[in-house]
Amino acid sequence: MLLRKENILIVDDDINILELLQRHLQSWNYHVFKAISVKEAVVILRDTKIDLLITDLKMPEIDGFELIKYVSEHYPKLPKLVVTGYPSVQGSLAAIKSGVVDYLTKPFTREELKLALEKSLITSDEKVLPSKNTSLEKHKAYAEIIGNSEKINDVIQVIERVKDNKATIFIKGESGTGKELVAHAIHYQGKFSRSPFIAVNCGAIPENLLESELFGYLKGAFTGAEMNREGFFQAANGGTIFLDEIGNASLAVQSRLLRVLQEKKVVKVGSTKAEKIDVRVIAATNSDLQDMIKKQTFREDLFYRLTVVEINVAPLRERKEDITLLVDKFLFKYGVEYKDGFVKITPEAIAILERYNWPGNIRELENVVQRAVIMCDKIIDVEHLPEHLKHTLSFSSEVLVPLKVIEKQYIVKVLRATGNNKTKAAEILRIDRKTIRQKLSE
Repeated sequence: MLLRKENILIVDDDINILELLQRHLQSWNYHVFKAISVKEAVVILRDTKIDLLITDLKMPEIDGFELIKYVSEHYPKLPKLVVTGYPSVQGSLAAIKSGVVDYLTKPFTREELKLALEKSLITSDEKVLPSKNTSLEKHKAYAEIIGNSEKINDVIQVIERVKDNKATIFIKGESGTGKELVAHAIHYQGKFSRSPFIAVNCGAIPENLLESELFGYLKGAFTGAEMNREGFFQAANGGTIFLDEIGNASLAVQSRLLRVLQEKKVVKVGSTKAEKIDVRVIAATNSDLQDMIKKQTFREDLFYRLTVVEINVAPLRERKEDITLLVDKFLFKYGVEYKDGFVKITPEAIAILERYNWPGNIRELENVVQRAVIMCDKIIDVEHLPEHLKHTLSFSSEVLVPLKVIEKQYIVKVLRATGNNKTKAAEILRIDRKTIRQKLSE
């Protein structure tokens, strides 16, 4: 009997096959997730850490080939096992270079399934940790972080350094840049991924309730406290707590939080007993905490406790080379959700999206693509984009900018044309790779 606890996602429009696979997998002590369509599978992949995908190929609306392509791009380390009623599928799999580990032809025996499963999971074990010589520059998707720009690769490099320890981390960035995705990646890409991850939006909880919500309280501690209750810190014990918009916390909460970071203990509201906890704290804000320190609305000693490791998530206007990749992600997500299929976008529409400065960052881009998918018939064109984006395009050529900005834009254009091959780009630009990095970071 296999004594393993991997999460396995099985995708098939045949309920009988799903139930058969589920019975076998559960008898071998695996966690099983089922989906009867690619649309359901994408939702599960987005919200759950999956260790192996088992999928049929011939399914209505969106077939398994498209699911395999999607997983290969967005979850490149996830092994894939195909179950099909079509023996000729082997040639097709080779043609799409999908990275499928093995395939089974229906009907199959329990022993054949077991052997294919073990082979796939051995491959999974080999892929869990990247080689030390592997460059992160080639990443298009890391967890849910999409991008191939220098600034995103810098973020990924830091995540790789911190994901397996419990140092306190501070994530800084404008609203909509994906700070929570970075926090998720730190937790779920590391060795503590099976432990709890608790996200708390400090700005969404009333100031007078934040302290009791974070640290818990005893019955009778205040009006309305009718029972003992654990706080978010206790719920996150052994794992990670993500404190978003930490700049909204009151000075009283900041004082309590400082004590927790220093002593690794929590005291519930209304109690004098300290409870030992083991929690990694990740904090984030779009506020200027240094300015808040000067105004005495944020504690300087807490600031230094929170910023043991600092990650700066760049705004979308500073990494426009990632826009096409992000658009592809949202086209798939909302195409499946609203159109039961895939939606394309014209080069003219992409050009407008790349010219716009995105003050709302990735969140604004996602909203624009979502609306365009709803308004179009399988192909997004200029007419499906908001008017203010098109107006920006009309006047942008008249804006005068410093020379270094023009240089940077051209370097990005050359990098995009060479598939982000810095050596090739350096040859075309007649500068070295170091100069490219310097000019992109200016």
